[in-house]
Amino acid sequence: MQTEKLIELVSSILEDMKAKDITLLDVRGKSSITDYMIIASGTSSRHVVSTAQDVAEKVKKAGVQPMGVEGQQVGDWILVDLGDLVVHVMMPDARSFYDLERLWSIDETESEVQ
Repeated sequence: MQTEKLIELVSSILEDMKAKDITLLDVRGKSSITDYMIIASGTSSRHVVSTAQDVAEKVKKAGVQPMGVEGQQVGDWILVDLGDLVVHVMMPDARSFYDLERLWSIDETESEVQ
């Protein structure tokens, strides 16, 4: 699946699961591990876990095998590695603390997913 289509699919899944503050980061040239990151917030640990699980399950159904899913035991921050796209589903406190948007020096490459 093309990266753009994968981004659209994941964004749609996150919106359907009522994730908050969905942000797409273009980290091409800034990271050797991925080209894009999507960061979204959940409203509770259970919401974070179920949202990340839904992303992993639905991308599998679409033919994309996640390379890994990390953080499911705690539910504060779950990472779903889809290769060219890494999805971070986080509790608002964790998102604020780790501030990935600032960490990746976001400027004109940041965009809100509509």
